[in-house]
Amino acid sequence: MAGKVIITCALTGSGHTPSMSPYLPYTVGDVIDQGVAAAEAGAAVLHLHARNPGDGRPSADPALFAQYAKGIRERSDVIVSISTGGGTGMSVEERLRGVVELKPELCTLNLGTMNYGSFPMIDRYKDRFRYDWEEPYLESTRAEPFVSTYADIEYMLKVVGPQTGTRFEAEAYDTSHLYTLAYYMDQGLVPAPVFVQTIFGTMGGTGPDVDHIVHMKRTADRLLEDAYQWSTLGAGRYQMGIVTAAAIMGSHVRVGLEDSLYLGKGQIAESNASQVAKIRGILEALSLEVATPAEAREMLGLKGLDNVGY
Repeated sequence: MAGKVIITCALTGSGHTPSMSPYLPYTVGDVIDQGVAAAEAGAAVLHLHARNPGDGRPSADPALFAQYAKGIRERSDVIVSISTGGGTGMSVEERLRGVVELKPELCTLNLGTMNYGSFPMIDRYKDRFRYDWEEPYLESTRAEPFVSTYADIEYMLKVVGPQTGTRFEAEAYDTSHLYTLAYYMDQGLVPAPVFVQTIFGTMGGTGPDVDHIVHMKRTADRLLEDAYQWSTLGAGRYQMGIVTAAAIMGSHVRVGLEDSLYLGKGQIAESNASQVAKIRGILEALSLEVATPAEAREMLGLKGLDNVGY
């Protein structure tokens, strides 16, 4: 198992809207089908956001998460990671309902408040929005930050984690977030190994440059030593280049339509599975082996499917 790469696939996200791609899944059936196909293509972890099945609006409805998770579990042993990112304007209690009720193996933990900006995409898709919520939602990111306070983080670490047995996919958009994580690990609130997702190329976060990957890795090594499993994602057109560079440095990888709507330059991705298959091919061409869900569970110290709440 040593050296095997965990592929995470982020299926839907909250930054892209349905008008941006006809292949972005938001009905329950499409999310399940694309999730299972991504797992069959090589993803060991599925990162799930919820969306209103009528118009694709971001949602934190635990009933939707339950339908996704149950439908996927019926057809696959893939690990489900429920996002606690929700959408702009949601409270932390709203964002955590799915985790509290379903007790998944993994959920996301954003390591700080940040200005996550999706508003530049408005001009790109102007006059092409099909639903009346899309443009105002993107515009809201100009004025409303994503909020994850120390109190929010502590609530997740002290209450949600112990009550559910769920481990965290800790999302670091900046080196400062790694220092926050190290602080809570020093307090004994984060058991090892912690799954750290370093993120490059989002507006408001660290840029998509290889030297930034190196700096984040060096910082994580210094602060966390051998107590973490490192994964990387690249946003938009930087997706494949960033995750390939990071994989060469020893990182796990994340792809999916949450992070990029494209498979290559000018080529829109027709499914999440197509991105998983592409990065799997790149990894195997580099003589790197892809981890199965069972192997990923062992590497991440997860509780297993028999102990989830769905």
